[in-house]
Amino acid sequence: MPSGAFGAADFKVFDVNGFQARMSQIRERIRPKLETLGHSLGPAIQRTTGEETFVHVAKHARRTVNPPDDTWVAFAADPRGYKKHVHFKVALSRHCVRFLFEVGPEHSDKRHWAAAWRKNAPKLAPVLRRVKHLAWFKNEHDEEPAAPLADLTPETLAQLADELTRTRDGQVIVGRAVQAEEAARWTEAQYRSAALETFRALAPLYRLR
Repeated sequence: MPSGAFGAADFKVFDVNGFQARMSQIRERIRPKLETLGHSLGPAIQRTTGEETFVHVAKHARRTVNPPDDTWVAFAADPRGYKKHVHFKVALSRHCVRFLFEVGPEHSDKRHWAAAWRKNAPKLAPVLRRVKHLAWFKNEHDEEPAAPLADLTPETLAQLADELTRTRDGQVIVGRAVQAEEAARWTEAQYRSAALETFRALAPLYRLR
């Protein structure tokens, strides 16, 4: 079984030009490692969320021309897919690896989740703001966060719910980015530790109903 750790050469896959060439490298180099890491993390995430957890490794099936700038493994409570549900994700791109909680554009009931976040934000926001390295990302594919959570007031954090419902493509993405130079030196155990530390901090968002 391949390692669940990513080295410098894995990050450089996203420098490969051309759809077929990059997808071939993603399938051969990255996807097996994402599968290993995903199945390693799955049971611990299930204990954290209290729900059955299914592992989904990105296939990029909708893409036919433009090569992806990132790829990932996602964790959700639905065996058929993750996009219609809140989910956790470990995403790899050229310059970083990201450990994320997402309410994506295809979530089945964004208004309901946004209302639950607004209701619970006064209690949860101060706790999240104290967790080291957590940040808000405007888009699930962004490598750079829009702002550290520690820099956002509790009121601003509550208003992130508006990002979800303001447009059809609205989303709420919170998590941690680790630069490739650092992550390329990590062991699989360090990837696992960073993922679980982040996901456990964000578990209250996963449980919002």
